[in-house]
Amino acid sequence: MCPEDSPKFIVDINAGKLARWLRLIGYDTLLFDHRGDNRLIHIAVTEGRIVITRDTQIMKRRIITTGELKTLLIISDNPSQQIREVLKALGLNPNFNPFSLCLECNEPLVKRSKEEVKDRVPPYVFQTQSQYVECPVCHRIYWQGTHWEAIKNELDKLTHH
Repeated sequence: MCPEDSPKFIVDINAGKLARWLRLIGYDTLLFDHRGDNRLIHIAVTEGRIVITRDTQIMKRRIITTGELKTLLIISDNPSQQIREVLKALGLNPNFNPFSLCLECNEPLVKRSKEEVKDRVPPYVFQTQSQYVECPVCHRIYWQGTHWEAIKNELDKLTHH
């Protein structure tokens, strides 16, 4: 679970991969894939979220220019550089609470026993892995395989740059 005082985000679709990275780190992050800045702003205000976008037009909105709604304009179109921009600009910890949220649903993951996932993961994974987590909403199962290691290495790089 994310601590209550940790920042929450709403990321515009124009920086979609960034939303997955923020979830990977453990930050509550909505991906806004609808049309209309008014809706994005409404959600951000209602839920106390920081807007992250590459859209320069939204930055001209009065609610943003007055500082009433915290917004971060991302310059880079490279996801690795984008996450560095966010971490630096907001002073966030890249090792906050990794692998605690579903990458698809943004829901907190729940630990599952090996037996609970027996028929839901590939046989090789079942034989080689002992720890599993599941999204209670989409029921996606996660484990610490080679993909996890690659992501962990990428997160480590973010802390040293």
